[in-house]
Amino acid sequence: MKKLAMISTLTLAAVAATPAFAVSTDWFVGAGVGYQEDSIKGANDQNGEDVAVQLRGGAILNDHHRLMGTYSYMDKSEQNMFLASYDYLMPVAQKVNLFAGVSAGVADSEIGNESATDFVWGGQVGAMYQINEQWSTDLTYRYLEQDYEEHQTKLENSQQLMWSVDYKF
Repeated sequence: MKKLAMISTLTLAAVAATPAFAVSTDWFVGAGVGYQEDSIKGANDQNGEDVAVQLRGGAILNDHHRLMGTYSYMDKSEQNMFLASYDYLMPVAQKVNLFAGVSAGVADSEIGNESATDFVWGGQVGAMYQINEQWSTDLTYRYLEQDYEEHQTKLENSQQLMWSVDYKF
């Protein structure tokens, strides 16, 4: 009886959710490079400016909603960052969208031989240009609050300016 109830529940859920899958979805992967500045205060105070690189992938739903996973790396703070993001895309010209959104995830940072993995959250704004049907590029400014605090050193926030290229498939 439990198996029948479970199968019935799953079938009902699948049928009820079918209209939600009727969205137009464009999947993409991409990479980017840019500038990152970490605000580091305390015992291991340092200039937190360096080049950052990123890999990313996700989906654009109905031409207005972008869901994305991003991995970025910055050498100076030996920082590996994993983010989940949502952006709302606003068309302003035939091939140009402006966007604004939110991000959250974790950052693994090592400052002064002290490593920690901490929660990060923030937002981003930018512009996307559709080169052709498969390729697009965007310029993004992202601000992230960070919870890193180890041995009298605090990484308060990170700011990124990134240029990315994406391929839709």
